[in-house]
Amino acid sequence: MTAWPIAEVLPHAGAMVLLDRVDALEAERIVCMRQLREGDPFVDAEGGLPAWAGIELMAQAIAAWAGCHARAAGEPVRLGFLLGARQYRCDADAFPAGAELRIEASRGFHDDEGMGVFACRIDGGGVSAEARLTVFSPPDAATFAASLEQGFSP
Repeated sequence: MTAWPIAEVLPHAGAMVLLDRVDALEAERIVCMRQLREGDPFVDAEGGLPAWAGIELMAQAIAAWAGCHARAAGEPVRLGFLLGARQYRCDADAFPAGAELRIEASRGFHDDEGMGVFACRIDGGGVSAEARLTVFSPPDAATFAASLEQGFSP
């Protein structure tokens, strides 16, 4: 399967694209890379990238997996939603600035309605993190988002 440039497979834009590239792509798994640079969103020279931001890196790796599969099928990249993270564990408070991170996501479950569960891991700079993320990518994200807004109206 082809691994496209990261900007072509994520529904994010500009500085909010937090991954640099797809390093490996398989039917059920993706590996993405990120070089942490001072001045990038959430990264500072002293503190690095806070551990909590690892969840967003994992979610973007899942989005890249879905985007690569959509592109391979000739379909547009769809918007997705992070529903939750289970058992997020990071063995440090931050990933150090300058570190190259390897972000892996492996699909454990996915249904025809767009619900999925992925086992995710980040390694780099002497720090490791892992979690199971639940995601949802509805066939029509605009209609789904509108239905959520209606549910929150006064």
